Amino acid sequence: MRVVNIAHPGGAEVMEYLDRPDPEIGVGQVLVGVTAAGVNFMDIGVRQGNFWREIPYPKTLGVEGAGRVLALGAGVQGFALGQRVAWVYAPGSYADKVVIPAASLVPLPDGIDDRTAAALMMQGLTASHFATDFYPVQTGDIALVHAAAGGLGLLLTQIIKLRGGTVIGRVSSSDKVAAAKEAGADHVIVDRDGGFAEEAIRVSGGEGVHVVYDGSGPTTFQGSLNALRTSGTLAWFGPVLGAPAPIDIMSLPKSIKIGYPSFAHHIRTPELLLSRSTQLFDWVLKGQLQVRIGREYRLEDAAQAHADMESRASTGKLLLIP
Repeated sequence: MRVVNIAHPGGAEVMEYLDRPDPEIGVGQVLVGVTAAGVNFMDIGVRQGNFWREIPYPKTLGVEGAGRVLALGAGVQGFALGQRVAWVYAPGSYADKVVIPAASLVPLPDGIDDRTAAALMMQGLTASHFATDFYPVQTGDIALVHAAAGGLGLLLTQIIKLRGGTVIGRVSSSDKVAAAKEAGADHVIVDRDGGFAEEAIRVSGGEGVHVVYDGSGPTTFQGSLNALRTSGTLAWFGPVLGAPAPIDIMSLPKSIKIGYPSFAHHIRTPELLLSRSTQLFDWVLKGQLQVRIGREYRLEDAAQAHADMESRASTGKLLLIP
């Protein structure tokens, strides 16, 4: 099998495209032939040495993808050879084959192709958690979405609109405005330096927004707090870009609330994984949720995919195709 490994932490240059023996299948596991793997900021964090510290080197990167069942381990039920499946978290997904617990797989309906599924799972389930679980958007709510032209931002914007909310999208350059608007953003702010709060307050009628979804790192944290209205909520995520400074909780203004949402809490059981994924697939099949694939790379070009993501120049979801 072919994999993308790292032998030590570092920049994109530490990623190696290698031959490795095929993995062995254990009880309750499934061997899947990977047809598409998603690229996520989590993968960059693993490469830099910030995550998976308990896993020894060398490590195969990647967690998300879609493919076909090649073999079934003992005790596996509900899946068949050749069946199309997808997953949101299976370490080692930057490969042409991966062994995954059956409980971590979902079957793909005929109308969802493999590339769409691989582009949807991580960011779609994350966006679903943010807008339906962590802060259930209600009709009339105004949300500020950072990185609104990225893979997550595009999906989050659409789900907020499905729930009756208004979206103020923030993008880093003017060439990303069209993508954010196509996803349904009602207003788009172009800003790279964190000076967006005043405009967000103005657009929201002077009161500030109900919720901010901020995965842009420490530089936007204070602005996100400033953009909130009384009793507003900040959903802060994206640890790869660094944490904000320590907070004096008694200094927080306007009775605001701050939380750190994790998609894993949205799908904490196999039943929830299946139901939440089915909802995403249903939205796509009905034309209510559009998945934008920004660029596809060969598996051996994974380092370039990381470099493009880190440059913040990419729009939409990045995929690796073994």
